Amino acid sequence: MVLMGAIIGAHGIKGEVKVKSFAGTPAAIATYGALVDAKGRTFDLALVGKATAGKDTLIARIKGVADRNAAEALKGVELFVARDRLPQIADEEEFYLADLIGLSAVDQEGTQHGRVVAVENYGAGDVLSLEGGPKGAFDVAFTRALVPVVDVKAGRLQLDLPDGFFDRPEGEPEDPVLN
Repeated sequence: MVLMGAIIGAHGIKGEVKVKSFAGTPAAIATYGALVDAKGRTFDLALVGKATAGKDTLIARIKGVADRNAAEALKGVELFVARDRLPQIADEEEFYLADLIGLSAVDQEGTQHGRVVAVENYGAGDVLSLEGGPKGAFDVAFTRALVPVVDVKAGRLQLDLPDGFFDRPEGEPEDPVLN
């Protein structure tokens, strides 16, 4: 499943919702048919406009949602689509972020650093979460400088981590949660 958007609030009193779209073209979120949430509920979106808050925020009606209270109850719901319903990518240099999950991560010397378990974005750019390598779990910014090669077909990506990437700053405790 690929995260396509999230309901970020109610709009008006007739049950419309504000949807933040993660699609390349924001309005495309409504072209994939019914979307589902993490609980398996389906949502049929009918776009009715754009919010003034941002270019990727849309106003939509959802079948079965008829008033503001019902719309407000959906705030925070993430909307997913099955990966096979997305358009196929012809260019080998392009991929969906969801395609990175499960890729093996190796450095330039071929040292295994684990597998990608998630792609997060906290507002400053995409971050790859890796687990299963000799250094344990860690995150790395998904930039061309730090991840110069992505080969989805081969099931791997290459890391170019700077010297000292895994070093703890002087005086930092071994486990900051416990100290």
